[in-house]
Amino acid sequence: MSIWIAIGLTAVGCYLAKLVGLLVPAGVLERPLVQRLAALLPVALLAALTAQQAFSGADGALILDARAAGLGAAALALVLRAPFLVVIGAAVAVTAGVRALGG
Repeated sequence: MSIWIAIGLTAVGCYLAKLVGLLVPAGVLERPLVQRLAALLPVALLAALTAQQAFSGADGALILDARAAGLGAAALALVLRAPFLVVIGAAVAVTAGVRALGG
């Protein structure tokens, strides 16, 4: 399959997904269950993506390395209510430190 065919099919798919979202009646969108799902789904997807990137290796096996230490440092900074840039800085510093120590 040509890369341009894949790009074209992806573009058409994205357009159709957007169109389907616009065609949903307002009454459906105002339901409490739909509003709750719309509020929680992005958080769940981002958490799943973060966990998959932090704890999986090339073959899909569970690994604990410097990325996990950085994620733990970021979680601790969030619990302590640090500003966002401090959270990112703590994660970067801990990840770099663990990698420098050979982990």
